[in-house]
Amino acid sequence: MSRKPSPARRPTVKPKRRAQNKKKQANVLDLAVAALPISDATLHKITVWGITGIAAASVLGVATLFGVPGIVGTAVAEGIGRAGFRVEQVDVQGIKRADAATVYAYTLDQKSQAMPLVDLDEVRGKLMTIGWVADARVSRRMPDTLVVRIVERKAAAVWQHQGQLMLIDSEGVLLEPVSAEAMPDLPLVIGDGAYAQQPAYQKLLDAAPALKPLVKAATWIGNRRWDLTFNTGERLALPEGEEAAGKALTKFAEMDGADRLLGRGYLKFDMRDPTRLVVRMPRQVVSKPIETASVSE
Repeated sequence: MSRKPSPARRPTVKPKRRAQNKKKQANVLDLAVAALPISDATLHKITVWGITGIAAASVLGVATLFGVPGIVGTAVAEGIGRAGFRVEQVDVQGIKRADAATVYAYTLDQKSQAMPLVDLDEVRGKLMTIGWVADARVSRRMPDTLVVRIVERKAAAVWQHQGQLMLIDSEGVLLEPVSAEAMPDLPLVIGDGAYAQQPAYQKLLDAAPALKPLVKAATWIGNRRWDLTFNTGERLALPEGEEAAGKALTKFAEMDGADRLLGRGYLKFDMRDPTRLVVRMPRQVVSKPIETASVSE
């Protein structure tokens, strides 16, 4: 009776060789660590911080979702702060015109500097009260930094009232005072409450784009209508109401394009009556129906 050949046995690694392999791997790891440009103490700190960071990130995630006091407790959050997770730096981005000191002061104005206890929404609310700030985003960068990203408003005009000059944006938001010597090349709006009419004023100028770059200043009269002053010196009185004023300015632009009203020495144009154009000259006043008006006759 012939014996069946026994199945081939897998080669086994002898305990001695296995130990040698482990020793070789350990030696390679030791050499890699030794090659790093950091000390053993620093490496130990990195390891501890890494473990602590993972734990703190988990705590922060739960705290953010449900609220720190209800889940973790203020004492635990303060403990995380003492472990190194507390506000030490503020990274502000996007600032050009806003006051940096105010941004830093509002960001650091916290009941506690422990990172889990920083109320990001509260910080953003404070930042949004700064005139130049159109939007603000606040976030944590572990372990110790608050990141503030600012989107600033753009100055669109200068508001003049009672001898004071103030930069305003296209929405009429007050930005900051400006001196006459440092006044930028921007349109001037004059009168009580004129800054609040800035959106309507921009819409009015958009009705006559050819005249828009020629307008030097606009005066808000009696809180109800505009007088426009052109860079050639003439003044145009517009009627009350946004729609009526827009139609009048559009018609004036058409007449100026056809008959060149501006820059010819006239003093004032009055279109408060939608049916007539009144032109004031140095020594006389001419009034003609708007549909047939031609002051060059």
